Amino acid sequence: MQGVTPLSLQGLHYGMGHRLAPGDLAPSFKKPSTDGTTDLDALRGQWVVLYFYPRDFTPGCTVETCDFRDLRQEIDATVVGVSPDPVESHEKFRTEHGLPFPLISDGDNTLAKAYGAWGEKKNYGRTYEGLIRSTFIIDPEGCIAEAMYNVKAAGHGARVSNRLAALRV
Repeated sequence: MQGVTPLSLQGLHYGMGHRLAPGDLAPSFKKPSTDGTTDLDALRGQWVVLYFYPRDFTPGCTVETCDFRDLRQEIDATVVGVSPDPVESHEKFRTEHGLPFPLISDGDNTLAKAYGAWGEKKNYGRTYEGLIRSTFIIDPEGCIAEAMYNVKAAGHGARVSNRLAALRV
């Protein structure tokens, strides 16, 4: 998709239930991260795995994140994690688990909302708004190649690796 620029987070006002789909332009962003600032536009030309997880140091999020760490060779893409936690928490999480990829702080949830990873959740009969564990594979042109919502943490890295391999064929 030559000449197409990804949407910017500026001015995006998606309602609850907005979901991205393959072929959609990936909303661009520039957010604080463990690498200083992570900018999607700077990653143009490479495959990107952007995954949203609820919180550092929780059991499911740790399993999912370490899956991505352990499978980084097989995934063979730029991996970027996103949660509402502050960069300071991400730094500790990254150090404790030896993570080789950046973690973005999305404290205002604008990035999660732009990607449809923020919305209504149900837990133990209670309904509330929160971060939806989601992963997006973004192609080198900046388009969504795969959008995965409500993913299960365990084994997710392998599922992403397999899907990415199929997309590259």
